[in-house]
Amino acid sequence: MHARTESPNDLHLANGTAHRPETLRMNTGDSVTQTFGADVFNERVMRQRLPKDVYKRIQRTIKHAEPLDPEIADVVAAAMKDWAIEHGATHYTHWFQPLTGTTAEKHDAFLVPDGAGGALSEFTGSALAQGEPDASSFPSGGLRATFEARGYTAWDPTSPPFLNRAGGGVTLCIPTAFVSWTGVALDHKTPLLRSMDAISEQALRILKIFGTAHGVSRVMCTAGAEQEYFLIDRSFYFKRPDLLACDRTLFGAKPPKHQQLEDHYFGAIPQRVIAFMVESERELYRLGVPVKTRHNEVAPGQFELAPIFETANLACDHQMLVMETLKKVANRHGLQCILHEKPFAGINGSGKHLNWSMSTDTGVNLLDPRDDTHTNMQFLTFLCAVIRAVDLHADVLRASVASANNDHRLGANEAPPAIMSIFLGDMLTDIIEQIESGSPKSTMKGGKLDLGSRMLPQIPRHTGDRNRTSPFAFTGNKFEFRAVGSSQAVAWPATVLNTIVAESLDFVATELEKSLGKNPSEAKLQQVVKGLLQKLVKQHKRVIFNGDGYDKAWHTEAEKKRKLPNLRNSVDALPVMGSKKNVDLFKKYGVLNKEETESREHIYVEKYNKQVMIEAETAALMARTLVLPAAIRQQTEIATAVGASEAADIDVSSLRDELDEFNDLITTLRARIGKLEKANDVEVADEHKKSVHIRDNVLTAMLSLREVVDELETRISHDLWPLPTYRDMLSIR
Repeated sequence: MHARTESPNDLHLANGTAHRPETLRMNTGDSVTQTFGADVFNERVMRQRLPKDVYKRIQRTIKHAEPLDPEIADVVAAAMKDWAIEHGATHYTHWFQPLTGTTAEKHDAFLVPDGAGGALSEFTGSALAQGEPDASSFPSGGLRATFEARGYTAWDPTSPPFLNRAGGGVTLCIPTAFVSWTGVALDHKTPLLRSMDAISEQALRILKIFGTAHGVSRVMCTAGAEQEYFLIDRSFYFKRPDLLACDRTLFGAKPPKHQQLEDHYFGAIPQRVIAFMVESERELYRLGVPVKTRHNEVAPGQFELAPIFETANLACDHQMLVMETLKKVANRHGLQCILHEKPFAGINGSGKHLNWSMSTDTGVNLLDPRDDTHTNMQFLTFLCAVIRAVDLHADVLRASVASANNDHRLGANEAPPAIMSIFLGDMLTDIIEQIESGSPKSTMKGGKLDLGSRMLPQIPRHTGDRNRTSPFAFTGNKFEFRAVGSSQAVAWPATVLNTIVAESLDFVATELEKSLGKNPSEAKLQQVVKGLLQKLVKQHKRVIFNGDGYDKAWHTEAEKKRKLPNLRNSVDALPVMGSKKNVDLFKKYGVLNKEETESREHIYVEKYNKQVMIEAETAALMARTLVLPAAIRQQTEIATAVGASEAADIDVSSLRDELDEFNDLITTLRARIGKLEKANDVEVADEHKKSVHIRDNVLTAMLSLREVVDELETRISHDLWPLPTYRDMLSIR
């Protein structure tokens, strides 16, 4: 298997800062760039349509996280309604992200009766700021009973409203948070925004210590999530009950040719696929989503899209739009977009690498090492805080990417291991070692590469290679969390990452403030900072690993020598969320209260159970109603051939051997179907105990059944086999 390489784009603008949609400037002569953000109620539109004082007040909310002034809500709502209607909108919706992992919406018309037999358009400030969807049927993990239905959506002004064009209509979508009548968070956005507040508060303390907080009112988390996906012909999709129900194939023999020639990766994009990509990008441009990179991935039929960095909550909203847009546009081209982490066994799976950093609202990337890194004590302080965070909170960071889907990918030779470790590269590792020894005195330089031809330029050589086997890698001016799954909403892992780093920055700031006192000299500041960094490195260097994460020797060293947790699957990982340490962590920084944290553990465990059981029941049904009848037909044909050959006095010994072997396969198939059905029928009331039963018995029975089904696929006549094969599906024409 191959580990995929990083997308060529750096995911940052040239100065390393994140962009906002309204600040991305392109050549106006290009018809594509003219439409960028055309369907977004962004800063440009607000500047044109709002009174100057209202515009300034709403911008303070958006850029500096000041509370929304209720007095301006009606003015903003009226302008937003007029803009939307001018663009063809007839309805509006509060667009939110419940704990299902998808988005949700309830549409309301702008038109209301005027009492005189007609209608007029209406959209008030209160309708903009707050909605009331039913909260009883969404996952709540016990936070709400079925009869307790009231829930609220609250407008997130920092994420611009946008127009959704579908089915011949246009709907104004307003990004919102989703909470219950009691105020507890029932979504991914609310804790994400809380975690962004937490990290901003703690990061500002560090900046004040270094005297660099002047003019900075907020530190923002920035993110950019790469999206890997598969495309198959839609006609095949509808002929596979497993893809329809589970978004992955439960059976399928590996084809003779798949990815072993390494000719698909970064190869020429098929014409049908490039047409799909172009249309997807145009739609995303209209929505203000700054997609940048597209290319073939390692596996046949696998591709990738990557964006430019944005503020984290906006990036998370845009990621949901990316997934929805890819699926919607694929259908128009007769394709099906598959986002599952492992849709095809034995073929590279898909991830969603979450690139993450911190940036001030004045445009300074706090994880940019800059030249002479060894002298940049502020950067080294933030770096060591992140190292400490990943070491101390590896368990909950691992749990943040745990799912039934991702269990098929994490730990394989195509994805990072489940052990959380950090790759720093040669230059930063050298500086970390200098810090541990005393005081950093030099920064390793990269130099130039001479390619041996006069026609080729000398190119800059980085100070270190990349490591594609690391789950958490430093890549120039950001960290890349590579363990996130391709179908996952990135808001939750981003929330966990923000929270653990906020805790670490809090610890570092508190230690420095205690040691420095008021108005310390520059010499004392340097001395105290270097002393603390040395202490942090010695305590947490065990999490730094630049080697091959796939190597079994590393797993042994990580577990036995370094004592790093190795939570191999979701059944092991998800329960750590409810530990006292992690409950206290989220509570301390106002991200989740005890009930909210425990509810998420329950929801994710329950989702794991439901998801695997859907797969298990689908597998048993397909094997009994599709594969077994096909096998019996093949058996009948062989038996008929034996009888005909015997009647013709032809030696049938080899044909009888074939029939006997096939009879044994059918017997095995029947037995394994029965074993899976028996495992499926076991009733376990406790969700955690049920997940253990599913992992140890149901999944084992599924794999055992798959072995014989895949063997039968290679033995049954192609015209009798009832399912499209990998050979059929993985070739886009």
